[in-house]
Amino acid sequence: MSKLELQSPWILYMRKLTKMFEKDPEVNVVCDEENNTIKLLVNNAVKAEALTTLLPEEKEFGNVVCKIIVVPSNENSVGDLFQRAFSGNAAVTRIERVSDLLEDDGVYVLFDPVVVQFFADDIGDFYGNESTLYEDLAREIFEQTPQVHFCTDLID
Repeated sequence: MSKLELQSPWILYMRKLTKMFEKDPEVNVVCDEENNTIKLLVNNAVKAEALTTLLPEEKEFGNVVCKIIVVPSNENSVGDLFQRAFSGNAAVTRIERVSDLLEDDGVYVLFDPVVVQFFADDIGDFYGNESTLYEDLAREIFEQTPQVHFCTDLID
């Protein structure tokens, strides 16, 4: 007979999550009992999104907080994310991936070669507008990632 010990509720929760997904080949549950963290490594973007929505980010057990982190696989490459983010957006002419670019795959987001304008209360402009390119807007809007390059496509 095994020795019985009182188990912490957060350890039991970790074991329950592990058991729930032990037969799922797309989910690997990694428990860090020392730091009270559970990571679900998910090899399916749709499933990862669902689990992120359905599972809490934290589970409280009295004064102990257990963090739950869903980690999608690399099928959500930065190129794939930009492809989805700009799907149907006419400002983007295409997204190109270049392999072996300085040891990393490069992603080029090519924008329509037009000047875009918007009101910016710019006293240096007769109309108060800012005139710029989509690539400049993208550099200011999105998190900078070394392998992602925003540029303007060629004029036809």
